[in-house]
Amino acid sequence: MADIPPIPTRNQAFDLVVVGSGAAGLSAAVTAAYHGLSVVVVEKAEGLGGATAWSGGWMWAPLNPLARAAGIEEDPETVRTYLRHELGERFDPVKIDAFLAATPSMVAFFHDKTSLQFADGNAIADIHADTPGAGTGGRSVIAAPFDGRKLNRRTLNKLRKTMPETAFLGMPIQAGPDLMAFLTVTRSFKSFVHVAKRFTRHLFDLALYGRTMQLVNGVALTGRLAKSADDLGVDTWVSSPATRLVRDGQRVIGVVVDTPEGEVTLNARRGVVLAAGGFPWDVARRRELFPRTPSGEEHWPLPPPSASGDGLRLGEAAGGVVDDSLYSPVAWAPVSVVPYQDGHVGHFPHIIDRGKPGLIGVLRNGQRFVNEAGGYYDYVDAMIKAVPEGEEVCSWLICNQRFQRRYGIGITRPAPLPFKHWVHKGYLKRGRTLTELAQACGIDPAGLERTIATYNEHARLGEDPEFGRGSTPYNRKNGDPTHQPNPCVAPLDPGPFYAVKVVPGCFGTFAGLKTNEHAQVLDGQNRPIDGLYAAGTDMASIMGGFYPAGGINLGPAMTFGHIAGLHAAGKRQETASTPNDSGSPAPGETA
Repeated sequence: MADIPPIPTRNQAFDLVVVGSGAAGLSAAVTAAYHGLSVVVVEKAEGLGGATAWSGGWMWAPLNPLARAAGIEEDPETVRTYLRHELGERFDPVKIDAFLAATPSMVAFFHDKTSLQFADGNAIADIHADTPGAGTGGRSVIAAPFDGRKLNRRTLNKLRKTMPETAFLGMPIQAGPDLMAFLTVTRSFKSFVHVAKRFTRHLFDLALYGRTMQLVNGVALTGRLAKSADDLGVDTWVSSPATRLVRDGQRVIGVVVDTPEGEVTLNARRGVVLAAGGFPWDVARRRELFPRTPSGEEHWPLPPPSASGDGLRLGEAAGGVVDDSLYSPVAWAPVSVVPYQDGHVGHFPHIIDRGKPGLIGVLRNGQRFVNEAGGYYDYVDAMIKAVPEGEEVCSWLICNQRFQRRYGIGITRPAPLPFKHWVHKGYLKRGRTLTELAQACGIDPAGLERTIATYNEHARLGEDPEFGRGSTPYNRKNGDPTHQPNPCVAPLDPGPFYAVKVVPGCFGTFAGLKTNEHAQVLDGQNRPIDGLYAAGTDMASIMGGFYPAGGINLGPAMTFGHIAGLHAAGKRQETASTPNDSGSPAPGETA
C-alpha cells in the first residue's frame, strides 16, 4: 500500500526536489535544470547558501581543466596514491573513482555553461607534503569574484551574507592578494589604494543595497550558483523546511514542506536530493558521535544553526543508514568564541593567523603540541588527543603586540584598527610578561616560559626542529612571504604578550547517509532507495573522516551534487574540456 500521508492544503509537481541550498544542492539543481528537468530548491533558513555562503569557498578539484590549461598535467593514479595513503582502510575505490572521473567535467560544465566561473588555485598544495602522491598545486578551484548586482533583486534579498566574523564591516576579504593588501595597508601605497577602492565601493553598496555587492569566497560561489539557477528557471523557496518524505512503496516520490503559507506537498517525478548541511547543530547526534562531547554542547560549529540534521533524519525515515564508521565524524576547525555587546556569541575560525610568523599554540601545561601552521583539522585533532581526559579540550594561541599589530589574531584586526576593547571584553588576554599572561589564561607559567624560551632560541634562526613550522608548501602558503628565512617562524619577543583561547569547532560533519557512486542513498542492505539522493554533508564523506586537503568538503559536494543531477535527468557524465583561460569571467561578464 502506498505510504502517502493525508493530502495537505496544496500540491505541486516538479521533476526534482532539492532539500538545501548550499553548494551540493544548487549544483544538483542547476545540473538537472540544464538537462531539462523542472526543479525546486527548498531551504529551511531565511537565506540561500547554507554553510557554503559562510565558507572560504575553496574546492578540492583534482585534474580540473583550469590546471590543465595552465600546463599542470597529472596522472589520476597520482591522486589515487595520495588518497590511498591518506585514507588507509577507509579508501573506497568506487566512490573515489567516481569523484576523480566526474570532477573535471563538473568544473568544465559549470565554467562553460553557467554563470559559475572559476579562478584556479594552482599555487595551493595539499596539506600533507610527506604523503606519496601529494600535490604541490593544480588541485583547487574557487568561484571567481561576482558582482551581486547581476542577481535579480528577489534572489539578492534571499542570498545569505558573509559570516560576520570573517568580514570587515560586512565586506568579505578573499585569501591571496586581497587579504595581503589589507594586512599591509599601512606599509604599502599600492595596498592602501586597493583597500581604499574596495572600502569606498563597499560603503556605496551599503547605502544603495544594504549589503556588499563585491562577492568573494563562499558567497560568490552561492551567488553564481543562484544566478545560474535563476537563468534556468529553478524555483528557490526559503523559510521552507522539509518535514517528511512521501513514498509510494519503497520509492520516494515527494516531500512535504512547511512553508510560510502553510504545508505543501511537492511531488517529485525524478527524485529528491538531500543536501541540508549535515548535523553540526544537532546536539543529540553530536553527543552520540563526537569525541570528548559528553553533553553535546562542548563544540562550536561554524555553519548556520539551520544545519541541524534534517537531511539525515529524512533519509533514515526512508530506510537510509548513517555511516558512523569514519575515522572522524566531523570536519574539525579551531575556533574562538567571540562575545558581542548584545550578549550573543560568534565563532571565529583560526585558519590564516596560525601560519604567520611569531605565534604558537600551547595547552594548559604551557607546552606546544602540533605544527600550528598545518591543517586546521590537524590542529584540533592533535588538541583532542593531547588534552588529558577530564580536562576541557582547549588551547591558547600566543603572540606579542608586534604580531597583533601586523597580522591580527582571531577577531582582533591588525593596525590601524583598534583592538584593546577585545581585551576589556575578555576575548583577548594580555600580559606585560609571559608569567602575567599565563596567570590571566590559567596556563602553567613555568611551562610557558620554558616553551617560549626553547622556541625563541631556534626561531631566531628561522627554525622549528620540534614541529617543523614552515617545512611544507602548505605551511609556507599560509605564512608571510615577506618574512625570511622562514615565512612561518619568528621569535615571540619582546612583550607585551597576547593570547586567544581556542576550542574545537567545525566546518561541517563527515558522518552522513551511505550512498553509492551515483549519489543514491542506500538502505540497510546497501540497495539504492529509488528516488532518493544525498550530496554534500548529508552524504557520508568520501574521505573516510580524514582531511587530506583544503576544500574536501565543497569539492565533493559540488561533484556529487552534479552526479545526482545527471543521474536524475538520465544523463551520462560528459568529458571535460579545457577552457581557454584560467578563471577569467565569461565573455561579456565583469567580475
